[in-house]
Amino acid sequence: MRFPNKEIVEKVRREYPAGTRVELVRMDDCQAPPLGTLGTVTGVDDTASLMVDWDNGSGLNVVYGEDLAVKIGDGDND
Repeated sequence: MRFPNKEIVEKVRREYPAGTRVELVRMDDCQAPPLGTLGTVTGVDDTASLMVDWDNGSGLNVVYGEDLAVKIGDGDND
């Protein structure tokens, strides 16, 4: 896996600030939450991966370029 540059990391941080609500669409991990699981972004790490507190208690990150979660809200209007 190739790591994203600093500009991409900053772009993802702007798009997914802490509190953003997301829905899991794809995650290639045997311990992944079920697809469709909702969660709250707690931050973005230096590899542009989303750090998420999933509503089912999982804490697996959404790996940039591998996994996919879509934004469903910004945390303020849910």
